[in-house]
Amino acid sequence: MSAAEFVPAGADLDVLRRAADGCRGCHLYANATQTVFSKGPVTARVVLVGEQPGDVEDRRGEPFVGPAGKLLDRALDEAGFDPNETYTTNAVKHFSFRMSGQRRIHQTPTAAEVDACKPWLAAELSLLDPEVVVALGATAGKALLGPSFRVTKSRGAVLPWPPEGEPDPGRHQAASLVPTIHPSAVLRADNRDEAYGGLVHDLRVAARLLA
Repeated sequence: MSAAEFVPAGADLDVLRRAADGCRGCHLYANATQTVFSKGPVTARVVLVGEQPGDVEDRRGEPFVGPAGKLLDRALDEAGFDPNETYTTNAVKHFSFRMSGQRRIHQTPTAAEVDACKPWLAAELSLLDPEVVVALGATAGKALLGPSFRVTKSRGAVLPWPPEGEPDPGRHQAASLVPTIHPSAVLRADNRDEAYGGLVHDLRVAARLLA
Protein backbone atom coordinates (compact mmCIF):
# COMPACT_ATOMS: atom_id res chain seq x y z
CA MET A 1 0.00 0.00 0.00
CA SER A 2 1.26 3.46 -0.88
CA ALA A 3 -0.19 6.82 -1.83
CA ALA A 4 2.95 7.71 -3.78
CA GLU A 5 1.40 7.28 -7.24
CA PHE A 6 -1.45 9.65 -6.33
CA VAL A 7 0.80 12.52 -5.17
CA PRO A 8 1.43 14.95 -8.04
CA ALA A 9 5.05 16.03 -8.34
CA GLY A 10 5.76 19.74 -7.93
CA ALA A 11 2.21 20.54 -6.84
CA ASP A 12 1.30 23.45 -4.61
CA LEU A 13 -0.86 22.99 -1.52
CA ASP A 14 -4.19 23.58 -3.25
CA VAL A 15 -3.37 21.04 -5.95
CA LEU A 16 -2.28 18.52 -3.31
CA ARG A 17 -5.56 18.95 -1.46
CA ARG A 18 -7.58 18.34 -4.62
CA ALA A 19 -5.46 15.38 -5.65
CA ALA A 20 -5.82 13.76 -2.24
CA ASP A 21 -9.57 13.49 -2.82
CA GLY A 22 -8.83 10.74 -5.34
CA CYS A 23 -6.29 8.84 -3.27
CA ARG A 24 -6.65 5.04 -3.30
CA GLY A 25 -3.29 4.34 -1.69
CA CYS A 26 -4.80 2.16 1.04
CA HIS A 27 -8.15 0.55 1.77
CA LEU A 28 -9.35 3.23 4.22
CA TYR A 29 -10.82 5.37 1.43
CA ALA A 30 -13.48 2.73 0.72
CA ASN A 31 -15.47 3.30 3.94
CA ALA A 32 -14.56 6.90 4.76
CA THR A 33 -16.88 9.70 3.67
CA GLN A 34 -14.05 11.73 2.16
CA THR A 35 -10.38 12.61 2.37
CA VAL A 36 -9.58 15.05 5.18
CA PHE A 37 -6.41 16.89 4.24
CA SER A 38 -5.39 19.97 6.21
CA LYS A 39 -6.16 23.54 7.17
CA GLY A 40 -3.97 26.58 7.59
CA PRO A 41 -1.68 28.79 5.53
CA VAL A 42 1.45 27.63 3.76
CA THR A 43 3.25 30.44 5.63
CA ALA A 44 2.45 28.94 9.06
CA ARG A 45 5.26 29.07 11.62
CA VAL A 46 3.86 26.04 13.45
CA VAL A 47 2.72 22.71 12.00
CA LEU A 48 0.60 20.45 14.18
CA VAL A 49 0.39 16.82 13.08
CA GLY A 50 -2.30 14.56 14.51
CA GLU A 51 -3.26 10.95 13.96
CA GLN A 52 -6.27 10.79 11.63
CA PRO A 53 -9.66 12.47 11.19
CA GLY A 54 -12.42 11.47 13.55
CA ASP A 55 -16.11 10.98 12.90
CA VAL A 56 -16.98 14.70 12.82
CA GLU A 57 -13.93 15.54 10.70
CA ASP A 58 -14.79 12.77 8.23
CA ARG A 59 -18.28 14.16 7.76
CA ARG A 60 -17.21 17.80 7.49
CA GLY A 61 -13.97 17.33 5.54
CA GLU A 62 -11.78 19.41 7.89
CA PRO A 63 -9.23 18.32 10.50
CA PHE A 64 -9.70 19.06 14.20
CA VAL A 65 -13.26 20.36 14.10
CA GLY A 66 -14.78 17.79 16.48
CA PRO A 67 -14.59 17.69 20.29
CA ALA A 68 -10.84 17.02 20.31
CA GLY A 69 -10.30 19.89 17.89
CA LYS A 70 -12.25 22.31 20.04
CA LEU A 71 -10.20 21.26 23.04
CA LEU A 72 -7.00 21.73 21.03
CA ASP A 73 -8.08 25.23 19.97
CA ARG A 74 -8.60 26.16 23.63
CA ALA A 75 -5.23 24.71 24.62
CA LEU A 76 -3.44 26.52 21.79
CA ASP A 77 -5.03 29.79 22.86
CA GLU A 78 -3.95 29.27 26.48
CA ALA A 79 -0.43 28.39 25.33
CA GLY A 80 -0.20 31.66 23.38
CA PHE A 81 -0.39 30.54 19.77
CA ASP A 82 -1.67 32.79 16.99
CA PRO A 83 -4.26 30.71 15.07
CA ASN A 84 -3.27 32.49 11.86
CA GLU A 85 0.23 31.03 12.18
CA THR A 86 -0.74 27.40 12.66
CA TYR A 87 -1.24 24.62 10.12
CA THR A 88 -2.96 21.40 11.17
CA THR A 89 -2.92 18.06 9.41
CA ASN A 90 -2.91 14.34 10.17
CA ALA A 91 -0.56 11.46 9.53
CA VAL A 92 -3.46 9.54 7.95
CA LYS A 93 -6.01 11.32 5.77
CA HIS A 94 -8.98 8.93 6.00
CA PHE A 95 -11.08 7.95 9.01
CA SER A 96 -10.36 4.42 10.26
CA PHE A 97 -13.27 2.98 12.22
CA ARG A 98 -15.38 -0.06 13.09
CA MET A 99 -19.13 -0.14 13.37
CA SER A 100 -20.86 -0.71 16.69
CA GLY A 101 -24.57 -0.68 15.98
CA GLN A 102 -25.15 2.67 14.28
CA ARG A 103 -21.99 4.24 15.71
CA ARG A 104 -18.61 4.53 14.03
CA ILE A 105 -15.89 3.76 16.55
CA HIS A 106 -12.37 5.13 16.02
CA GLN A 107 -9.66 2.60 15.20
CA THR A 108 -5.97 3.48 15.59
CA PRO A 109 -4.33 3.38 12.13
CA THR A 110 -1.99 0.48 11.58
CA ALA A 111 1.70 0.98 10.83
CA ALA A 112 1.02 -0.06 7.22
CA GLU A 113 -1.72 2.58 6.89
CA VAL A 114 0.55 5.26 8.33
CA ASP A 115 3.34 4.26 5.94
CA ALA A 116 0.94 4.26 3.00
CA CYS A 117 -0.08 7.85 3.75
CA LYS A 118 3.44 9.19 4.36
CA PRO A 119 3.85 10.52 0.78
CA TRP A 120 1.06 13.02 1.45
CA LEU A 121 2.63 14.21 4.71
CA ALA A 122 6.05 14.45 3.06
CA ALA A 123 4.58 16.47 0.18
CA GLU A 124 2.91 18.87 2.63
CA LEU A 125 6.05 19.36 4.67
CA SER A 126 8.08 20.01 1.53
CA LEU A 127 5.91 23.08 0.90
CA LEU A 128 5.80 24.38 4.46
CA ASP A 129 8.53 26.29 6.26
CA PRO A 130 7.76 25.77 9.95
CA GLU A 131 9.90 26.85 12.83
CA VAL A 132 8.18 24.33 15.10
CA VAL A 133 6.47 21.00 14.46
CA VAL A 134 4.16 19.62 17.14
CA ALA A 135 3.46 15.87 17.11
CA LEU A 136 0.08 15.22 18.67
CA GLY A 137 0.17 11.67 19.97
CA ALA A 138 2.01 8.44 19.28
CA THR A 139 0.88 7.90 15.68
CA ALA A 140 2.02 11.37 14.61
CA GLY A 141 5.31 10.94 16.47
CA LYS A 142 6.01 7.64 14.75
CA ALA A 143 5.13 9.10 11.35
CA LEU A 144 7.60 11.94 11.90
CA LEU A 145 10.35 10.28 13.94
CA GLY A 146 10.11 6.55 13.26
CA PRO A 147 8.66 3.44 14.91
CA SER A 148 10.78 3.65 18.06
CA PHE A 149 9.08 6.90 19.14
CA ARG A 150 7.24 6.79 22.48
CA VAL A 151 5.15 9.79 23.43
CA THR A 152 5.36 8.95 27.14
CA LYS A 153 9.14 9.25 27.04
CA SER A 154 9.45 12.30 24.79
CA ARG A 155 6.47 14.55 25.46
CA GLY A 156 7.36 18.14 26.21
CA ALA A 157 10.94 17.74 25.00
CA VAL A 158 12.47 19.87 22.25
CA LEU A 159 13.83 17.57 19.56
CA PRO A 160 15.67 18.37 16.33
CA TRP A 161 13.61 17.98 13.19
CA PRO A 162 14.13 16.42 10.75
CA PRO A 163 15.89 13.70 12.79
CA GLU A 164 19.64 13.43 12.37
CA GLY A 165 20.53 11.65 9.15
CA GLU A 166 17.15 12.31 7.53
CA PRO A 167 16.87 14.67 4.55
CA ASP A 168 15.16 17.98 5.23
CA PRO A 169 11.69 17.82 3.62
CA GLY A 170 11.19 21.59 3.77
CA ARG A 171 13.09 24.77 3.12
CA HIS A 172 14.40 25.06 6.68
CA GLN A 173 17.84 23.68 7.44
CA ALA A 174 16.60 22.89 10.93
CA ALA A 175 13.43 23.19 12.96
CA SER A 176 12.30 21.95 16.35
CA LEU A 177 9.79 19.24 17.12
CA VAL A 178 7.81 19.05 20.36
CA PRO A 179 5.82 15.87 21.00
CA THR A 180 2.75 15.83 23.23
CA ILE A 181 -0.39 13.81 23.74
CA HIS A 182 -3.28 13.91 21.31
CA PRO A 183 -6.17 16.08 22.56
CA SER A 184 -8.48 13.06 22.32
CA ALA A 185 -6.37 11.49 25.10
CA VAL A 186 -7.45 14.35 27.35
CA LEU A 187 -11.09 13.56 26.63
CA ARG A 188 -10.51 9.92 27.57
CA ALA A 189 -8.50 10.67 30.71
CA ASP A 190 -9.81 9.86 34.20
CA ASN A 191 -8.48 13.23 35.39
CA ARG A 192 -9.20 15.57 32.53
CA ASP A 193 -7.96 18.69 34.31
CA GLU A 194 -4.56 17.13 34.91
CA ALA A 195 -4.32 15.78 31.36
CA TYR A 196 -5.38 19.11 29.88
CA GLY A 197 -2.83 20.97 32.00
CA GLY A 198 -0.12 18.66 30.71
CA LEU A 199 -1.15 19.33 27.12
CA VAL A 200 -1.06 23.09 27.66
CA HIS A 201 2.34 22.79 29.36
CA ASP A 202 3.79 20.95 26.36
CA LEU A 203 2.28 23.44 23.92
CA ARG A 204 3.83 26.31 25.91
CA VAL A 205 7.21 24.67 25.40
CA ALA A 206 6.56 24.87 21.66
CA ALA A 207 5.24 28.43 21.87
CA ARG A 208 8.35 29.66 23.64
CA LEU A 209 10.44 28.50 20.69
CA LEU A 210 8.67 31.13 18.58
CA ALA A 211 9.33 34.01 20.98
